[in-house]
Amino acid sequence: MMASSPMARRHASRSLKRRFFSTPLDAAVSIICLALLALLIWKVSDWALFSAVFGSAGGPAACKAATGACWSVIADRWRIIMFGLYPYEEQWRSALACVAVVVMTVLSCIPALWTGRRIALIWGIGASSYYILMAGGIFGLEVVGEEMWGGLALTLFIFLSTCLIGFPLSIVFALMRRSELPWISRTMGLIIDTVRSLPLISILFTFAIVLPFMLPDWLQGDKLYRVILGSALFFAAYQAEIVRGGMQGVAAGQEEAAKALGLGYWHRISRIVLPQAMRNALPATINQFVISFKETSLVIIIGFFEILASASAAYGTGDWTFAYVEVYVFVALIYFVFVFSLSRYGAFLERRMEIGQR
Repeated sequence: MMASSPMARRHASRSLKRRFFSTPLDAAVSIICLALLALLIWKVSDWALFSAVFGSAGGPAACKAATGACWSVIADRWRIIMFGLYPYEEQWRSALACVAVVVMTVLSCIPALWTGRRIALIWGIGASSYYILMAGGIFGLEVVGEEMWGGLALTLFIFLSTCLIGFPLSIVFALMRRSELPWISRTMGLIIDTVRSLPLISILFTFAIVLPFMLPDWLQGDKLYRVILGSALFFAAYQAEIVRGGMQGVAAGQEEAAKALGLGYWHRISRIVLPQAMRNALPATINQFVISFKETSLVIIIGFFEILASASAAYGTGDWTFAYVEVYVFVALIYFVFVFSLSRYGAFLERRMEIGQR
């Protein structure tokens, strides 16, 4: 290892020289690009760190006098961003609900807990804890209606509910589309293609505003749950095609061999086809989860106070109207943490499954 290290360094040096400094023109372009990159890094660092105003002591006046970022707006308005319209005295419940969701998600990602009973127990406890904390009404907790939910807690609730409902539904859709009965497969194909051809915002608007005019009062439910059902339907339509593509990657001979051994339909699907299909569809599935998390911001259009709407309220009232950039940078960082975590976990699963195939 020690002997090969100098050789590796020389090889890397030659490779860099060949790619970026092989001619005088390449060298000049590389130096200019490096200088611009260094200048950009310095400007951003100076704005975000060195010349920035931190803490809430300075207030808006100190921020306006400074040349850097005003992170005081985050220190002063973070409760609005994270919890939205949730009652101030009860915001500890919203914080605990977010913690419950994160813990539930982390536990669900541990391979040792990947059994049907354990996952069902984890999700049952996590979802129940979230809803009890947010809604209240038992254990002495004050009742808080869904119209008061907001911020990060509402964003997580919409995302996880969408995935929890939409993912099993997508498997059902995929199985129905590959059914041997033409009337089932063609009808399901028409439904999937119709949903996929519509923008998500039109589906959310239909479920939130139009659907109540078509249903009796007892079947309407709350607007939040109608929106979640619409989002889950949209997720399921896209994910169904991903799952179906994974199924098409499974050799047909495997299912035929299972039939020859006398295995029933559900045993063939659950033990042979679906495990391999999900392995094939894993990269696209992770991408779909990432897209779904980012699309939660669309509910702002139909009146929900999710994290993006909460961010707008954080700088749109009072003396912080000038600090909108800092607020949106903070929200972008939150989105980045969740999306980057999902992508890294997807890469971990891909490596794990590749090892299992060797």
